Amino acid sequence: MIEFQHVSKVYPGGTLAVEDFSLTVPTGTLTVLVGSSGCGKTTLLRMVNRMAEPTSGEVQIDGQNISERDPVELRRSIGYVMQSGGLLPHKSVVDNIATVPRLCGVGKAEAQDRAHELMAVVGLDPELCERYPQQLSGGQQQRVGVARALGMDPNILLMDEPFGAVDPVVRRELQRELLDLQARLNKTVVFVTHDVDEAFLVADQMVILREGAEIVQQGTPEDILTAPADEFVASFIGAAQGNRVLHRSDKDPRVVIDSDGRIHGRLEA
Repeated sequence: MIEFQHVSKVYPGGTLAVEDFSLTVPTGTLTVLVGSSGCGKTTLLRMVNRMAEPTSGEVQIDGQNISERDPVELRRSIGYVMQSGGLLPHKSVVDNIATVPRLCGVGKAEAQDRAHELMAVVGLDPELCERYPQQLSGGQQQRVGVARALGMDPNILLMDEPFGAVDPVVRRELQRELLDLQARLNKTVVFVTHDVDEAFLVADQMVILREGAEIVQQGTPEDILTAPADEFVASFIGAAQGNRVLHRSDKDPRVVIDSDGRIHGRLEA
């Protein structure tokens, strides 16, 4: 479990990125931080692995203040996926995926065996193992990034706009694959996006933010879609324009779904 306890962040020069933010990310869930650019969501994500240190407040993992942990050890124990993939251009696919195990002292052969296993987990063709990042498509690069983040089988996975650099068709494919992966691996995932459609699709818990990382509303996608907290939320999710339409499932009239086929509730029999 990840807990943000009254966290604030002021950058040099006085820029306030986060103000008095508190949130619990339950174990084994996929929590999405969603909001416009500059609202503080990436700063919050980077606080979890101490790439950004809070000015006040604290972040805890399983009840321990992470400021008490060595930052390098902490980062190696947490998976991290970036929008650009962040792959090492001079390393092959298999060596990119094996990076964290090698840094943690795992032998080369064992680390590469683990990399081959992870390629299968994320749906990468084994024939790609000796290619370099520039020889891959955008979607393949992102799959390598996810595989690398899973290198030491971390309990926590941080994902910062992970699918933002690929085309819409590949993006939807990667989103569906993430849901399948999460169903199998049951990680505690913090996922950052500015795309509300993506948030609705992948989230167990959805947290809508505005400037200063102020929480405007949090809850399940169903909660937010059916009962926006205010006009800001309604406008942000498109409810005010009628862009979010719920209807009964053709397969089961008691089930209410959205245009993506995601269940948003059940009607009384």
